[in-house]
Amino acid sequence: MSKWDFSEIRTLYDVQQILKMFNIYVYVGKRIWDIEMTALELDNLYNMHVISKDVWLRSKLVLQREHRLEEDRSKGEL
Repeated sequence: MSKWDFSEIRTLYDVQQILKMFNIYVYVGKRIWDIEMTALELDNLYNMHVISKDVWLRSKLVLQREHRLEEDRSKGEL
């Protein structure tokens, strides 16, 4: 993998940069759908033993937070 500091995974953009290292680009049209598809792609990379458990867990936490924020936005809470 590249010289990415995986302790700095904090945003959806950071997770997307990990996928980009494997030529995986996600754009479905709605942000919440992008987050869900990104989570599926991340699971696939982990199941193929291409990314570490630490990277996978950090990324999943970021995606869970982003998904929750996006749901709140769609309900008008933010």
